[in-house]
Amino acid sequence: MVGLRTTQEMSPEPKLGESMSHTAVGTEAYLAAHQALASALPAAGISWLDRSRKSARDQFGEMGFPTTRDEQWKYTNVRSITRQAFALPPADSLSIDRALVDNAIVPGMDTYRLVFADGILVPQLSHCDDLPEGVTVTGLANVLRTDSAHLEGIFGKVLREPTHGFNAMNSAFVCDGAFVEIGPGVVMDRPLELLFISATGGEGMLALPRNLVLLRAGSQATLHERYISASPARCLTNAVSEVLIEEDAKLHLGRLQEESERSFHIGGLFAEVGRNACLTTNVVTLGGALVRNDLAVNLNEEGAEVRLHGLYVAHGRQHVDNHTQVFHNRPGTTSNECYKGILNGHARAVFRGHILVQPDAQKTDAVQNNHNLLLSPNAEVDTMPQLEIYADDVKCAHGATVGQLDEAALFYIVSRGVDRATARRMLTHAFAAEVLEGIEPPALQTHLASRVSGQLSSASAQASAP
Repeated sequence: MVGLRTTQEMSPEPKLGESMSHTAVGTEAYLAAHQALASALPAAGISWLDRSRKSARDQFGEMGFPTTRDEQWKYTNVRSITRQAFALPPADSLSIDRALVDNAIVPGMDTYRLVFADGILVPQLSHCDDLPEGVTVTGLANVLRTDSAHLEGIFGKVLREPTHGFNAMNSAFVCDGAFVEIGPGVVMDRPLELLFISATGGEGMLALPRNLVLLRAGSQATLHERYISASPARCLTNAVSEVLIEEDAKLHLGRLQEESERSFHIGGLFAEVGRNACLTTNVVTLGGALVRNDLAVNLNEEGAEVRLHGLYVAHGRQHVDNHTQVFHNRPGTTSNECYKGILNGHARAVFRGHILVQPDAQKTDAVQNNHNLLLSPNAEVDTMPQLEIYADDVKCAHGATVGQLDEAALFYIVSRGVDRATARRMLTHAFAAEVLEGIEPPALQTHLASRVSGQLSSASAQASAP
């Protein structure tokens, strides 16, 4: 039986958002807010959770927000985020228009769905009826309140230590998000969609979704995290997903970010993959003023496999940073990674991919590629593929390219009677197709292809203008 419960059941005093100043700068405002709100957070008083939150708060205080002095953030300056303090939305004032959700539904895409407004579950707009036996899909806050013992030892197992201050901040304020558990041998009949809608509370809102996904032995599922905006208001989404995949299980996971161009998005996906299990990810970034996507995967048993695919399309002054890590911890593990970027205007992208092969991880097969297409002379990419290998019987390769459209190919198409703008769109879309074609189900693939085509049409028209 699936239970859905909103965090509106929190104690109304103090209200979330009232304790945080919109003018304060740095970590101090958030630390003060945490102290004021600790008793109002879901399942406050549960000893293991209180310890976890306190530890994360202390780490946040020590780490602070990352700066360009940190090697992992050398090319991404977060001052545009830290110059103001964003506020958690008051739980008793959440409102969201059903029409907004209806318009966000992808035509022809039949899914189970959880809907979140600024990180808080909205049960009345969610749809999880008739789930297969052995499947639990609900809000994390609901599980924390009603069955916290089930999460002890699981919550924080994948993200053992925060990798930076944003992670620690998310762990300190754990409020809500999705809890998904697919039982042993269960094959999901439909995809599951987690729809996160930001800026429902207007300017300056902070969303801190925390998602926990468990695939038990032999199960299979397709899951998509979709991030959109209710309005062009300036807001911050700081999302963390922990994914645990047991032996022989298979998960196809998409992270699709289409928030407004005034929004900020910090996303973290942390996964552990078991024996003969497989994780396939598709990370597509189309919106946001500043976006950072962290993805870290541990291949912990023989036969574990991960396939990482990413596409980022940026224009104007958008900044997109993709940071991936794959840890080959046991023999006979496989990783295949391909990220592609298309940039126009003054957009900037960063890609840092790190593959670590441990001494015992013989027979590792790892491939990593990052390819970037610049449609403007003002666009910029920093790409840093990295291999760190401590085993001698491995097959590993990496590569990176940054370039413009092939003039010979462009000339060939134009010579066949196609106008130059259309020819540019054709070539740029073909460049993106490798990633888009791996997205499931087909209806979502079609939707994203259309969104990408729209952006590419605009970018190509601007680039080809005299």
